Amino acid sequence: MRQSQLIFLTTMQLETAYEKYFPDLKRMATDATDSAAFKSAFAGWLANMDEGEAKDFFCSLVENEGKTIREWSRDEEMTLCTLDYLRKFLRHEADPALGNDLYKDLFVQLQRLKGTVHPAPSERRIRQHIDRWQSGLDDSVIKVRDENRERMLHLLIERVELAHSSRYSFKEGMSYEEKYEQVTTWWDDDRFQLRMALKTPKEINLFLRGSLSSETMFLLRSARKKGIPFFVTPYYLSLLDPLGRYDDSEIRSYIFYSPELVKNFGNIRAWEREDTVVAGRPNAAGWFVPEGENIHRRYPEVAILIPDTMGRACGGLCASCQRMYGFQSQRLNFDLSQLKPRDSWPKKLSRLMQYFEDDPLLRDILITGGDALMSRNKTLKSILDAVYQMAARKHRANASRPDGEKLSELQRVRLGTRLPAYLPMRIDDELVEILRDFREKASSMGVRQFIIQTHFQSPLEVTPEAEQAVSKLLSAGWIVDNQLVFNVAASRRGHTMKLREVLGRIGVLGYYTFTVKGFDENSAVFAPNARSVQECTEEKRYSVLSDTEAEILASSIERAPNPGAALRSYLQTHRLSSVATDRNVLNLPAIGKSMTFQLIGFTADGHRILRFDHDSTRLHSPVINSMGKVDIVESRSIASYLRQLEKMGEDPEDYATVWYYTHSQTEPRFPLYRYPAYPFQAKPFEELLLAAPISGQMPAFSKHAQPDALQ
Repeated sequence: MRQSQLIFLTTMQLETAYEKYFPDLKRMATDATDSAAFKSAFAGWLANMDEGEAKDFFCSLVENEGKTIREWSRDEEMTLCTLDYLRKFLRHEADPALGNDLYKDLFVQLQRLKGTVHPAPSERRIRQHIDRWQSGLDDSVIKVRDENRERMLHLLIERVELAHSSRYSFKEGMSYEEKYEQVTTWWDDDRFQLRMALKTPKEINLFLRGSLSSETMFLLRSARKKGIPFFVTPYYLSLLDPLGRYDDSEIRSYIFYSPELVKNFGNIRAWEREDTVVAGRPNAAGWFVPEGENIHRRYPEVAILIPDTMGRACGGLCASCQRMYGFQSQRLNFDLSQLKPRDSWPKKLSRLMQYFEDDPLLRDILITGGDALMSRNKTLKSILDAVYQMAARKHRANASRPDGEKLSELQRVRLGTRLPAYLPMRIDDELVEILRDFREKASSMGVRQFIIQTHFQSPLEVTPEAEQAVSKLLSAGWIVDNQLVFNVAASRRGHTMKLREVLGRIGVLGYYTFTVKGFDENSAVFAPNARSVQECTEEKRYSVLSDTEAEILASSIERAPNPGAALRSYLQTHRLSSVATDRNVLNLPAIGKSMTFQLIGFTADGHRILRFDHDSTRLHSPVINSMGKVDIVESRSIASYLRQLEKMGEDPEDYATVWYYTHSQTEPRFPLYRYPAYPFQAKPFEELLLAAPISGQMPAFSKHAQPDALQ
């Protein structure tokens, strides 16, 4: 049966299909007096089937049927009733209001059990999928953006005249041509872009030539009434094509809100429960951190620093932002003038650095927000200077300790930013000099890795301006890597591979490919984890390096004065279009990142229930010992996802194998992302963990994680 038929089957048609292909199940359901009898009969029927993944999947359903679990993201108890749902469906007793997506998923699994499977696409077919996507470096796309920019410059003249800005205003008596030249110059000024950011549906539609549909405008106005902010710079909006000459739906999915988000705004909960801090109590990951919103921590070796500066803001609001609940409470906003650092910030920064200095485990600091590069150069320099001084104190203190007693030192500093995509003109020469100077100083104190952690979502975001911005960052000796949110538009066949190729050509490594987090508010952009695993298995695998090759590439990048040049040289020397250095993962609440899961059941409306285990290749907080495995209900069904792809113009047949991914194992880390070995003998990690400010029991170190931890 073709996917385009399956995903649109009515309940009556689906019942007919079950009766045709699985009449024995129909008889079992009719004869079973209750759910226990059907479970027993099903288990007996299953025992006669051939061994394989499909049988293992159904054995898992049988094993878990009737058990009560705690769904971790919502912190709710639920009972697994998958087989009972099937029994009721076969007896025509299922609730029609819940749809029939569950029975479509089970139908595919039952066909698979009897040997009916779809083949994975060939490498040639994958190449065809990749080549259909355009990038922002293509001549035809650049031409469209130039036209957009030209049109927007004229609109910006009027905005400048209405804004009454002290910084951006026209001198009295200027001709229109002179005003045009002035705005053309200002276009490349990041502060001008922020000052002229579009904040209402009417403004956005004007800059898009009135191309937005009535339905979209109604939705955007509804979002504004509910308090969802808009903030789009003219530059980023110019990446869209109002005339539809290329597929910009991925960028649009970041600017325009879904009906589900608008509906649920006001009732959004925080996915990252470990970010909630109460004085004197450990967070959900078991760590004691300073009270406030400045330090977030999940893992033993790394903590996030969020400054009280403009770094709390972003260059635009991503529609699937994990911190949307912060905008909901109005704790986050785009009133940039309110985010300038106050007189108390330097003192507070000093106290926060003391936390890093005193902790015997921390060796990785991620400065983010918001967006680390939204802070002005002077402010960012002061933050980096504080980090350097803290690292120097730890380094000097360690020098007096004997081998075997030395504590963890700072080895990695990262800046989290989306500005190379949102606002590439922010990357100026002064910033590059600040980054270069910090790298030179901090290297002498044992810091080995300096990483700009950026976020390109689409190859269309990789523009000549973005390429120039990345080139400047690389010239400072910092590695630039990328995190991608694997939403529906990004999950289309070949799209992520195209992004890897385009980023590789400008010297950017892949870091993480994230499943969309959140609840019902993000269901419209959620791509099931099975699709992420399918992407790894059927697409990304053609760019995965061997262990030896990965070690060679990682070593050359870390040693190179320009990491991007080292990456490009490797690709050229080995005649590769890309290297897949990123890992596809879901960021689980409190436990960390993982793609190690097993499908253990379904909700009545067909959402998969996945049981995740932690990533055994890295260290975790001791809290995982009491937490155990984590059960998560996905935000939508596989059938719902495929219907959306079909609506976007995709052929569901190209995704036919997505149903088969009912379990997964987390990919290994690219060697560069493992912590470097210390040039000394550190204190045993178990002892360091006992000295750290944590709540929980000692972890059982895996054989994979322990060597990295004790380096």
